[in-house]
Amino acid sequence: MATTISHDLAWEVTKGHSATLVKRANGVSFSRDPLNLRGLYSRKNEGSIANKAIGILPGKDGGVTLLIKKSDKHHQPASSIQSTTFGPAKSTRKTYSAIVNATTKRNYRPDLRKDAVARASAIRKSQKPVKADKPKKARGNKAQAVVEEA
Repeated sequence: MATTISHDLAWEVTKGHSATLVKRANGVSFSRDPLNLRGLYSRKNEGSIANKAIGILPGKDGGVTLLIKKSDKHHQPASSIQSTTFGPAKSTRKTYSAIVNATTKRNYRPDLRKDAVARASAIRKSQKPVKADKPKKARGNKAQAVVEEA
């Protein structure tokens, strides 16, 4: 018979000793957990401890990958995470609405939905190529001086 412990007890046991914990000199603790949308190490944000968690990762060939932790598979870590990839060709609005719809069906916390869309937005923005700097055009008196010289 398999017994499971409560998530609060699991947090108390692993608090301060997790492999995903990153401590900084100023006392702030961050997390590298892929199911932690904000990156802050706290009971509220830590996805490995929560019943239901959402994670957003960059896709291999661009795009975004949505990770959803299934609450009924918490005792089977290998099969507890479902991933869905939204490719780079899919528009950003459709990607965001798909993330919201996928999390709404499973009755996930609304604050996680907002953070998931924000994380997806940041990832999509970072994947866009940087525009090259154009040479500055002279305006006003400088432009007239260039025209008069020519």
